[in-house]
Amino acid sequence: MSKASTRSTEEKKLKWWQLSLLGVAGTIGTGYFLGSSLAISIGGPAVLLAYVFAALGTYVVFDALARMTSDHPEQGSFRSYAKKAFGSWAGFASGWMYWFSELLIMGSQLTALSIFSRFWFPSVPLWIFAAGFGILGLCIVFFGNKGFDRVENVLAIIKIAAIIMFLVIAVALLAGWIGGTKYEHKVPMDMETIFPKGGIGLWSAFLFAFYAYGGIEVLGIMSYRLQKPEDAPKAGKVMLIALSTVYVVSIGLTLVMVPLKAFNPKESPFVLALSSDHLAFVPHLFNGVLIVAGFSTMTASLYAVTSMIITLAQERDAPQLFSRKWKKKYPLSALSLIGCGLIGTIIMSLLLPGKVYEYITTAAGLMLLYNWSFILLSSGRLLKSGKFDYVKRWIGLLLIATAITGTLFHTLSRPGFYISLLLVSLIAISDVIVQRTRKKKSTTKTSNTLTEEEDEDEHVAKDLSGYHSTGIRLRKKKQT
Repeated sequence: MSKASTRSTEEKKLKWWQLSLLGVAGTIGTGYFLGSSLAISIGGPAVLLAYVFAALGTYVVFDALARMTSDHPEQGSFRSYAKKAFGSWAGFASGWMYWFSELLIMGSQLTALSIFSRFWFPSVPLWIFAAGFGILGLCIVFFGNKGFDRVENVLAIIKIAAIIMFLVIAVALLAGWIGGTKYEHKVPMDMETIFPKGGIGLWSAFLFAFYAYGGIEVLGIMSYRLQKPEDAPKAGKVMLIALSTVYVVSIGLTLVMVPLKAFNPKESPFVLALSSDHLAFVPHLFNGVLIVAGFSTMTASLYAVTSMIITLAQERDAPQLFSRKWKKKYPLSALSLIGCGLIGTIIMSLLLPGKVYEYITTAAGLMLLYNWSFILLSSGRLLKSGKFDYVKRWIGLLLIATAITGTLFHTLSRPGFYISLLLVSLIAISDVIVQRTRKKKSTTKTSNTLTEEEDEDEHVAKDLSGYHSTGIRLRKKKQT
């Protein structure tokens, strides 16, 4: 290997702290910037506990995926592991659940971007913004952009800078260095204030805490780029400690600065917290940052669903039409399918402008957790596990199950639960049809092969009928 190629390979390798930083920047998105408002309005200040426990569950999933990636690097990652562990039906189900989860996440982000945009244009219908951002995202993925990775890195820095800006200004407002705040600052102290809707409220909000950590599976895929693959669990620990700290501190500050009644799914809690007569421009600036950050994560999700549908088609888990590229470059068929999904989101924005974010976000979070369950179950079969690993895996599954069942206890999240069940049912039915079709084709092929071999044997027997053998030679019989 030449020195140049060796240097190129080394440049691609990451140190564990670099992977942690990429994870922090890539995970923070609209699930945090807007989804936290939904979690607070449902669970109250007690939701901070949900973010801590969700971080624990997320780490268990990341650790399992990182270890599988370290032991057996696979291009299909968690989908390939599910296939190895349980068979082709599991690979089909895992791949499609991930595709639908990312599609719904993208729809959630699209809706969040529209909500942020209405901060400036409240009279414009939600669906118009949704259509505009959706078309722009599709154009970026269609035409491709070699420099988009660099743009994503810049946007990641903007997101981190926005959080730091919020923390600094929030401390200044709380300390009284800046006056003119919109709301009275008050620390929740009594149990009734911390648990305004009791344990059921906290249980119902648990899913949205998990949703804020969505994207961890992508980081698991990236762990193969580590200089020392065995450092993947350490990178995950540091990343999740950093994320949970940022979440708890920043959301905790908003709970002190904004009364519980003011939180709503139509406004970012951070924009509400920064409201001040002396800093009238800050909420506008922060809202602009939220749009930039949200669009970056939405476009990343768009790349993810495009790549997944192409992979599914190439491996015959989806119609091969979706693997074809127009002029061998543009994934027109794949993007057409994704575009239909986005149109569904836009129609929902038109018909249910007041509730679409809650419904789509709930369904997206549930589909994400279903896929995480597959990761944990696959690791149980593919990894050598001790008693601690066994306990850890079941703790993760228990936390995921708690978040899933919690959606049944809230009127806004319950429809999302039914949507996720509908999607899982469609995937299951399609899976059964695909597996039976493959089995029939395999049986027919085997039968045809055996028939061809029998015909060949019969044909050879007829050809040799005019010969008799002497030793290893065949001589023609004399014609009588």
